Amino acid sequence: MKTVPVGVSARHIHLSPEHIEILFGKGYQLKEMKPLSQPGQYAAEETVAVIGPKGKFDKVRILGPARGKTQIEISRTDAYALGIPAPVRESGNIEGTPGAKIVGPAGEIEIEEGVIVAARHIHFHTSDAEKWGIRDKQLLRVRVKGERPLIFEDVIARVSDSFALDMHIDTDEANAAGVKNGGEAFILDD
Repeated sequence: MKTVPVGVSARHIHLSPEHIEILFGKGYQLKEMKPLSQPGQYAAEETVAVIGPKGKFDKVRILGPARGKTQIEISRTDAYALGIPAPVRESGNIEGTPGAKIVGPAGEIEIEEGVIVAARHIHFHTSDAEKWGIRDKQLLRVRVKGERPLIFEDVIARVSDSFALDMHIDTDEANAAGVKNGGEAFILDD
């Protein structure tokens, strides 16, 4: 059986180096609070406020390290609360997406694009993908084991030598299945 650990992705933000400096001050470096499931990725100690037309979230966690472009990942419920029509997109695919206001302790910015609901996906190390016959960008069906088991369709396979095996779903999806971080998912054969 092709078993994958589940990681629940709460709302968070990835910042560019330029935006880190605007929000926190010139030369500022993020401080690692705890490592995440993917090698080299971490939850930073720092948080920011994200403001949309209808609402605001304080203490949105920054994930590090810095990225080329600033991106905010929220759930569909968060999108409604903020009043931002965020599309479901693969992380990094932010062209043409809505923006938001971001407020930090040293400044604020208004990004023109970058707010998404992240598409559910599984990170595969190349060796795991080869062992199971899975290709990068392949769409999978996955059964998530929880209080209310669900089958998720169109789960994107992301394959890289720098990834560790882990399925990422957002808080809405996790709540629907009654699953928490460290839960189990099973890739279904078509």
